[in-house]
Amino acid sequence: MPEPLPSWASAIFRAPRHLYAWHAGWLLGHRFLMVEHRGRRSGKRYTTVLEVVHRDRTVPEYVVIAGLGAGADWYRNVRSHATCRIQVGRSSFEASWRDVEPSEAARLLAGYERRARVAAPVLRRVLTSLVGWKYDGSAAARDRLVCELPMLAFRPSSSSELW
Repeated sequence: MPEPLPSWASAIFRAPRHLYAWHAGWLLGHRFLMVEHRGRRSGKRYTTVLEVVHRDRTVPEYVVIAGLGAGADWYRNVRSHATCRIQVGRSSFEASWRDVEPSEAARLLAGYERRARVAAPVLRRVLTSLVGWKYDGSAAARDRLVCELPMLAFRPSSSSELW
C-alpha cells in the first residue's frame, strides 16, 4: 500500500486550483489548465484544474492525464459531452477533446518526465501513490501506467479561437 503524500506536498498540489479560483491562473502560464465541464447526469457546471503533460503549439492542443483513472468524475463528465470550456493562463476557449492512444500517451509521458527530471523523484512517488504499485519510470512501467491513467487532449473547437 503506497504511503500518503506529506501535507506540504498536498498543499503544493492544491495551489493551482486556488490560483484559478482567485482569477490568477495566468501566473501558471501553460503548465496547468482549468477545464469547465457539465455533470453527465446533473448538468451542473464543475471546474477541475489539471497539469498539462504536453502542449502542441502547432495544432494547438493540450494533453492532460486522468490522475485518478478513468473513474474520475471530471474525466467521465468531459467524455460524456462533445465539448467543454478550457482556460489556460489568460486564454479561454470552447474545446473538443480526443482520447490519447496508449502508445502516444507513453511517448508524451516520457517527454514530460525528461522535461521535469529535477522533480522526477516526487513525480514518481505521486504516480506510485495514484496507481498503487511502484512506478519506476521504466518503459514497461510507463506502458502500464498510461493504460491505468488515460490521457485526454483538448483543442479549440472549430467555432473557438485560442490565441
